Amino acid sequence: MSNATLPVITGDTPAERLLSLRAAARGRIVFTTSFGIEDQALTHIIVTRDIDIEVATLDTGRLFPSTYKLWQQTEERYGLRIRSYHPDARALAAWVADAGINGFYNSKAARLDCCNIRKVEPLDRALEDAAAWVTGLRADQSDERGAVPLAALERDLVKVSPLFDWTRQQVLYFCEIQQVPVNPLHKQGFPSIGCEPCTRAVLRGEPERAGRWWWEQDEARECGLHVDESGRLVRSKAA
Repeated sequence: MSNATLPVITGDTPAERLLSLRAAARGRIVFTTSFGIEDQALTHIIVTRDIDIEVATLDTGRLFPSTYKLWQQTEERYGLRIRSYHPDARALAAWVADAGINGFYNSKAARLDCCNIRKVEPLDRALEDAAAWVTGLRADQSDERGAVPLAALERDLVKVSPLFDWTRQQVLYFCEIQQVPVNPLHKQGFPSIGCEPCTRAVLRGEPERAGRWWWEQDEARECGLHVDESGRLVRSKAA
């Protein structure tokens, strides 16, 4: 499959879509999990359906303790080793020396620099030489993600979001029925879980991602994994 060509991904269910992608892709397919409920559902599908897709994660070093515990539980439940990608130690040390250990609170520029070191650069390494990238994005997670497509061209590869048209309730039901291990923080008001110092519980009536980088005033808040150079969510070249 050419990196410049968007394949036709078919299927009404996430499993069918992943199988369709695997049949179309020639090369590595990488699924990056942050151990949120969507990602846990996809891990369950990939492993139980024995789909040849690598499962990887970006260990920022600032995740919740419950996330690390869930990581262990997930490996034990499904009998797999999830490959982790970590920040470059020198780059991180230089950033902390300049901004301070929690310098991401000081400005959006500092926060984006932190996200770039802890997430974006490790993601680049995780996706090196990959033909396709699988994510747990859903269109109804926020207004910014409202146009998330099933498949798009991004980072010179195919990016597929098999749950793009699912609601949160559908994901919750799937995980309950399939007895998928999930983070206990989800029941404590954390629909979206990232780094511990950058995530709070959401208030009644707030969108799912309101608890991420809550101290920033603008509505469009992303870490950089799914945005273009302008900081907007990538939506172009959709299937």
